[in-house]
Amino acid sequence: MSHLTLALLQLLPGETQDESLRLGLAACRRAKSLGADLALFPEMWNCGYRLTGDPQANAAMAVSADGPFVRAFGMLAKELDMAIGVTFLEQWVGLPRNSLRLFDRHGQSALTYAKVHTCDFDVERLLTRGEAFPVAVLDTAAGPVKVGAMICYDREFPESARILMLRGAELILVPNACPMEINRLSQLRARAFENMLAVATANYPAGHPDCNGHSSVFDGVTWAEGFPYPRETCLLEAPDEAGVYLARLDLDLLRDFRQSEIHGNAFRRPDQYGLLTETRIEAPFVRPERRP
Repeated sequence: MSHLTLALLQLLPGETQDESLRLGLAACRRAKSLGADLALFPEMWNCGYRLTGDPQANAAMAVSADGPFVRAFGMLAKELDMAIGVTFLEQWVGLPRNSLRLFDRHGQSALTYAKVHTCDFDVERLLTRGEAFPVAVLDTAAGPVKVGAMICYDREFPESARILMLRGAELILVPNACPMEINRLSQLRARAFENMLAVATANYPAGHPDCNGHSSVFDGVTWAEGFPYPRETCLLEAPDEAGVYLARLDLDLLRDFRQSEIHGNAFRRPDQYGLLTETRIEAPFVRPERRP
């Protein structure tokens, strides 16, 4: 049996970047002591998602993907023999990006992802948008896993997870910073169900503005031998409170399920989906804030 133990770091950030770094490193050590193979932070951990409408203030909070804040988690990943997904406001040409860097258990960068669907109805209109949904083979202590990422608002578009599935993802990591109520949790359940993959979401706890915890893991396996049908796909839904929350993902179960069941890419009709790439937007969905 191959089990990947996921640690969702549902934590309050520090008042300063240095404090968030210290808290984050300590949380990763805690996750390792609990048996984690991969630890994931909420969205934009280096600054606690404290974006403003002032581009200069945002730029001052941004850090390089190769700078000391991010590198510290790479070095710790190697020390702990544990993969780490760290989030940060990334320095970028023009405007910063909302990014995730995923380190493997050897401390090597396996994946860097920038949020594609920025919240342009709010202050994220002052960020540079990501332009791709990459997938990487992540080396973990539980073996290699094909991993992709979505960040918060990305999950509200089924295309995000669909592209990641088509690129081979078995696990999607979702750093988050918003209230995870029943409808958003249902979105995550659906993304896992329709793509036959696992979705792991790390959110900030209650006490952080506009957040309420409820980090979650859905494995997407709706049926398996020895389980009643339909099987519950939710492996974890954390409470409101801060903490390090663990879930064990059965990779063998997931991979066996993906070999034979009917969702994912098994019976799709891409020849009928041309309208999905139409760029024209008509009422009632016209929004003045939308960037071209």
